[in-house]
Amino acid sequence: MPNLQELENAMPVAPLKIVALPSAERMARRVNDYIVNFRKTVHNDKVKNDPAFHGYIESNYLVNVSVPRFGSGEGKASFHESIRGKDLFLLVDVCNHSITYNMNGYTNHMSPDDHYQDLKRVIAACNGKAHRINVIMPFLYEGRQHKRNARESLDCAYALRELGNMGISNFITFDAHDPRVQNSIPLNGFDNFTPPYQFIKALLNSESDLIVDKEHLIVISPDEGALDRAIYFATVLGVDTGMFYKRRDYSTIVNGKNPIVAHEFLGDNIDGKDIIIIDDMISSGGSMLDTARQLKAMNARRVFICCTFGLFTDGLKAFDEAYEKGYFDKVVTTDLTYLPPELYTRPYFIEADMSKFLASLIDFMNHDASLSNILATTEKIHSVLDAYNNRRDVDFD
Repeated sequence: MPNLQELENAMPVAPLKIVALPSAERMARRVNDYIVNFRKTVHNDKVKNDPAFHGYIESNYLVNVSVPRFGSGEGKASFHESIRGKDLFLLVDVCNHSITYNMNGYTNHMSPDDHYQDLKRVIAACNGKAHRINVIMPFLYEGRQHKRNARESLDCAYALRELGNMGISNFITFDAHDPRVQNSIPLNGFDNFTPPYQFIKALLNSESDLIVDKEHLIVISPDEGALDRAIYFATVLGVDTGMFYKRRDYSTIVNGKNPIVAHEFLGDNIDGKDIIIIDDMISSGGSMLDTARQLKAMNARRVFICCTFGLFTDGLKAFDEAYEKGYFDKVVTTDLTYLPPELYTRPYFIEADMSKFLASLIDFMNHDASLSNILATTEKIHSVLDAYNNRRDVDFD
């Protein structure tokens, strides 16, 4: 737990409670376990004796809440314990398509729209009673519909404005497609985090022979939208970067977007080098696999794909085939969204665990402490690299 001393000298905003919607129950349980362990190690006499710290050390911070549905498909949210005066952190995964409900005899898989509607139900059930409401939505709902082209809806901005009007204080997300969408709620807290530290830690734990320098490694952006991520990652690692740009057919629309005609590479020679491709998400994966294929055709040694959100909307068949053909070597993705169980059986999959980071984030926000205490990503990555290069076993927070 980073900078524990600061928390030991700070008071919580209010008693902490975590509200896990059904879509995020697995992550919430892991986060809860971390926070329980964090607070058991606090050395502060006030925690035991001061009434202001009532409920500070608990064996469980998860709230008993349910979001049932009627036979018609309509739903409601119900709390089964008091949440009055609590500092609530609501966790929701809008991409968890494994959750189902029955309507008129049919089984339906919940869409992002359904999860977002349930989030609003939970907020409506606790508003006016909780001390503060904070929403943690790792995958930003409608994040790809963040700007208007011609006669289109502004879904992401409207959703954020709606949540702001419902009374939330803070909104936390990860790797937003365009974080400037926060301009729609200028008076509300909006934090956008990225997981480069968890990427490199997971990759180095998996690969024992990576050489991180300009002669052996290069970071690639699969398109112009991910270039900022690639530049930061490459700068911290001390390696070069390159970029693909997508030529699209703007006269045609397929599945709501203009199809890609070709990927063109801009960058230095990659002959014999290891490649890290970094992006915010894998949707169907077609674009990412085409990028990896071209890199291998350019004689890249190994190709590692790092994405915050592994959605795999068209299943894993294309990835299985591409792996068998040697187009890529590993896929690193976080557990911030639902991952299909069969993915864990694939030899190319590496999970970047974000639960400890989320627990630290919640703990510091509950104390209104500076979040810079849990970030310091550059220093953390340098520490991981130093330990890796010296082959030391170090426990990193």
